[in-house]
Amino acid sequence: MPARSRSLPDVAGHWVELRGHAVVVNGALRELPPNGMSLLRAVVRRPARIASRAELLAALPGRGVDENAVETAMARLRAALGNPTLAQAVMKRGYRLALDPAAEPVPLGGHCLHGDVL
Repeated sequence: MPARSRSLPDVAGHWVELRGHAVVVNGALRELPPNGMSLLRAVVRRPARIASRAELLAALPGRGVDENAVETAMARLRAALGNPTLAQAVMKRGYRLALDPAAEPVPLGGHCLHGDVL
């Protein structure tokens, strides 16, 4: 059975692990709403890259047409994570994970640390 978790070693100085429909931040389980989890998975798939608002909008359930839905969902995600610095806004471009460049590398291409595809 494939692993359903993915660990990110250093996101803004925090240990983050995605588990099914929840996320663990520094050992504390955080329940995320579906829109928030969709956005988090979208930025985790390519952690070193900025996800545009259009990409994030396409990742939301229901595939809305208003980019304000991304802003609202991202604000709720940041609040649910308990730390707004984990997901960085990049002015006029989108969002990215606040990865520490000195941390161990996170695999790109949508593969988790155990080799399973997200």
